[in-house]
Amino acid sequence: MLNAFSLTFQYQNQLKMNLRRIYASILVITLISCNDKKSNETESKKWYKGNLHTHTYWSDGDEFPEVVLDWYKSRDYNFIGLSDHNIIAEGEKWKTISNDSIYQTAFQNYLKNYGEDWVTYKIDSGRTQVKLKTYEEYKKRTEAEDKFLVIKSEEITDRYENKHVHMNATNIQEKIDPQGGNSIVEVMQNNIDKVIEQRKETGVPIMQHLNHPNFHYSVTLDDMIALKGERFFEVYNGHPSVHNMGDSTHISTEEMWDLINIAYLKSNKPLLYGIATDDSHHYHRKGKSFSNAGRGWVMVQSDTLSAASLITEMEAGEFYASTGVSLKTLENDNKELSITVEAEAGITYKIEFIGCKKGDSKTTVLKEIDGTKANFKIDDDILFVRCKITSTKLQENPIENILYETAWTQPILVK
Repeated sequence: MLNAFSLTFQYQNQLKMNLRRIYASILVITLISCNDKKSNETESKKWYKGNLHTHTYWSDGDEFPEVVLDWYKSRDYNFIGLSDHNIIAEGEKWKTISNDSIYQTAFQNYLKNYGEDWVTYKIDSGRTQVKLKTYEEYKKRTEAEDKFLVIKSEEITDRYENKHVHMNATNIQEKIDPQGGNSIVEVMQNNIDKVIEQRKETGVPIMQHLNHPNFHYSVTLDDMIALKGERFFEVYNGHPSVHNMGDSTHISTEEMWDLINIAYLKSNKPLLYGIATDDSHHYHRKGKSFSNAGRGWVMVQSDTLSAASLITEMEAGEFYASTGVSLKTLENDNKELSITVEAEAGITYKIEFIGCKKGDSKTTVLKEIDGTKANFKIDDDILFVRCKITSTKLQENPIENILYETAWTQPILVK
């Protein structure tokens, strides 16, 4: 016969076993719930295509803003920032149309397509002058909910001596004048600080990025490393005069990108993210000598098509830059980076995982795959890693010697 002590001991053991089963069940349910939540959040997000650097008749572009917007909209872009130099499309501005037959014909097409009720123009001394539509006017005409978004933007255009400093402010609320400074770094920093100041004052997410650092080779690697608060720059710009590839004495923007991030992490600064843009100016003449639309863009994964959501996701690195390559999946769980390409028939792809190992002073290709799908296991000895996907498909309208369609994912800091 079992005595009372034995019965109590058995009961306690059984109770402990039951509690362990309950705790284990709770843990499994919690993990499943967390994974399902993360999966659902990812599945609820969409990929949105956009260009954040575009010019119109409001500055040195050669087309009306609504025509530019309709060009992008008809080609399945989801968001555009018309970023004219040192101006926001507000108030009254008239454009005198060039006597060149190309622009005279373009104006007649504009008048025919948009109608007398929309176009305000006059003939003065034999010259055609057209009143440009404001941001509020062209925004109202072209936007479509969850399909096409127009973001108020400005290209803050400054310089120091003979060096050029161009910085875009996306979702800007009020025009920012060039701030100037006593050095190239000071000019850049003063303009960055002004954008950050407006963001704090308005409470509205405003994204600032440095444009084409190799334009006239104005911004050096050391200049970029010295900055505070710089989160984005153009790793690719579609203007024919910006030297993305560098030359015999200047490094490419992609090499600059990695070296900046190595330096930033040593100084406990956030990673710098790379974007691709058109920097489009020319809409009537096409070729490698012109700054045309459709050369570079970003793909942002977001739950809504709004400026605030897009900027938030980009600041979290939830996007990639492209000149033609599209991704089907881009996943990172801090243990593994996985890529699947949206493949085109007859086209092959090279997927490179580029990163920096802890203690190294430069990046290397850590893994290379020929195919449409690849993954990279992230080890503790990696400082950061990003992915570059190059296709065998020629760009339709290339610049420099950048011939093949490419995509760049954002660097991932290994935690």
